Amino acid sequence: MLNQPLNLPCGAVVPNRMCKAAMTEGLAHPNGTASAELERLYGIWSDGGSGILLSGNIQVDGDHLERPGNVIVDSALSDDAFAALQRMAAAGTRNGNHLWAQISHAGRQTQKIVNPAPKAPSAVRLRLPQSQFGEPVALTTEEIQSIVERFVGCAVTCKEAGFTGVQFHSAHGYLLSQFLSPLTNQREDEWGGTLENRARALIAIVTQAREALGTNFPISVKLNSADFQKGGFDFDDSLTVAKWLADAGVDLLEISGGTYEQPRLLNLDGVEPIEEQSLARSTLAREAYFVDFAKAMREKLSIPIMVTGGLRRKEVMNHVLETGGADMIGLGRPLCVDADGPNRLLNGEDELARYEDNLSLLPSWLMWLTRFNAVRTINSFATQFWFYEQIASIGRTGATDPTLTVFSATMAQQKAASAWMTARKGR
Repeated sequence: MLNQPLNLPCGAVVPNRMCKAAMTEGLAHPNGTASAELERLYGIWSDGGSGILLSGNIQVDGDHLERPGNVIVDSALSDDAFAALQRMAAAGTRNGNHLWAQISHAGRQTQKIVNPAPKAPSAVRLRLPQSQFGEPVALTTEEIQSIVERFVGCAVTCKEAGFTGVQFHSAHGYLLSQFLSPLTNQREDEWGGTLENRARALIAIVTQAREALGTNFPISVKLNSADFQKGGFDFDDSLTVAKWLADAGVDLLEISGGTYEQPRLLNLDGVEPIEEQSLARSTLAREAYFVDFAKAMREKLSIPIMVTGGLRRKEVMNHVLETGGADMIGLGRPLCVDADGPNRLLNGEDELARYEDNLSLLPSWLMWLTRFNAVRTINSFATQFWFYEQIASIGRTGATDPTLTVFSATMAQQKAASAWMTARKGR
C-alpha cells in the first residue's frame, strides 16, 4: 500500500502514500527569506522518497511568527525573496515528489520576543506557567478580512514560486485554530459565536484560494480532531468543519490535535486506542494516535485523509491504509534524523527509529517529576528542540548528530532564536 500512488480530487497524483509532515525549520534569514540551508534541507528530503513534502510554517505576517526563523511570504515580498523561494521549491521537488507550502499565522501563540501584543480572535491569554507569550489583542473585522487576503495571496505566491500545493494550518492552537475554538474565540460578531461563524475565516480562505489557484492545484487543511480541552473545539465540531471544507474544495485533510496548552501533538502516548484485532492493540495505540478520528471522518467524507503521529512500523502503516484509517501517512520526527526513511520502508525495512524514547531534558533519577503536568510539558518541548536541532544540522551540513544531548540542543536553539531576533530587529 505505501508504494501506491494517490489520486487527489483536483486531478493531481501523489507518487506514494508517505508525506514528510510539516515541521518548523527555523532556518530562514532574519528578513524572512528562504536560505541556502532550507534549499539543502528540502533537496535531501526530496531525495528521501516521500510522495509529499510539507514545509514548515510559512507565515503570512512577520509580526506573528510561530518562532524565529520562519519563512515569511507577504505582500511586500521582494524579487530576491521570491527567487530564494523558487530555489527552495526547485530543490524540494527535484525527485518528482510534491512540495506543499504550509501557510500559517501564529495568533496568540506568537512568542514575546517576536511580538509582546499579538493579534488573536479574542484577548484570551495562553494559560501556561512562566509563559513566553504576550497579552493578545482582539482583531478588528478589517484586520480579519486582511488576514484572509494574506493567506490567499501567500498561496498564490507559493504556487508561482514552484510549490505544487498548499496546506492551510488550522490546528495546534495557531490563529485559524483559535478562531474555531470557543475557548479562544469569544467574539459576538460574524466571526464568533456559532460554529459557522467561528469557521468563517477558514472557509473563506479555502474558498477564495480555490478560485485564485484554479481547480487542478492541491489544497490541504490541517485540522484538529479536538483541542482536548473542556469546552473547546471537539470532535463533532471537527467533523462538521471537515464537511464544509470538503464542499469548499479541499483535496486532502490532515487530522491532528492539541494546542500549546494541551500539547497532545508533542506528548503522545496512545490516547486514541484502536479497536482492531489483526495487530496488537498496544502497538496500534502507540503508533496511530489520530486514526480513530480519521476513521470516523472517513465514514462521512469522500476526500482523502492523512494522519500523522507516532507511526513507525511499515506493518502498522499498511494496516491503517488497508483498513480505511487514512489515505496518506504523515511522518515527522523519524525524518528529522533519517531523511531517507520513506525510501528505507519502500526498499524493505520494516520500521523507522523511535528516537524520542531515549530523549529527556531531565536525568533519569529525576524523571519522576514528569508526572507533574508543567514539568512534563517543559520536558516535551525540550525534546522537541532536539529534533529541531537535527533539522538545522541537515540544513547546515547535510548530516545529523544523533549523539547530541537534549540540553545542548535546547541551548543551541535558544541561542539561535535570540541571535535571529537581534538581527531581525537591527535590519
